[in-house]
Amino acid sequence: MGDSSVIWNAVAQDFIARRSLVIGVAAVKDWAAAIPAGGSILDLGCGHGFPVASALVKLGFDVYGIDASTEMAQEFQLRLPTAHIRCEAVEQSSYFDRQFDAAIAIGLMFLLNEQSQRQLIHRVAAALHPGGALLFTAPAQAVSWPDNLTGQQSLSLGREAYIALLESCGFELADEFDDEGGNHYYCARRIGI
Repeated sequence: MGDSSVIWNAVAQDFIARRSLVIGVAAVKDWAAAIPAGGSILDLGCGHGFPVASALVKLGFDVYGIDASTEMAQEFQLRLPTAHIRCEAVEQSSYFDRQFDAAIAIGLMFLLNEQSQRQLIHRVAAALHPGGALLFTAPAQAVSWPDNLTGQQSLSLGREAYIALLESCGFELADEFDDEGGNHYYCARRIGI
């Protein structure tokens, strides 16, 4: 693993203790309603699996989680034994060798540098079936800030850049909204037959 896995392993228990088990769950459930029953969902930066992957598993989806932190991946597997997990960086994940009905990245995108964000959205587009759904969070404004848990630089490309990137990767923006915690969501569909 690279430096990010070391950083996230160091703060894993603090992250787990701080992670709200309710913020964003309604948004994820609403988004998931448009995904075929039992469909496969790629959870990028899945952490310990709560609340996002847990909600999706309870809804009957086949969840594939990716997290660079060994500690987070182990917690995910312990808590969600029927879901799939790979401990690897999302940028190089071997899960991109298969196809999914949907992909979700809650609290991940802005933790990556600009080039990695752009490459990841391209990789997600290639891994989704036509009509596949993507949901991710990032601030609507173009902004950078130090992450409050790791101290690492976070970066939002901003609404206009994300929309242009999505369109260049064959997505159409279906919706944008904020949840009860103030997180900004981008909901997109892969265009295709």
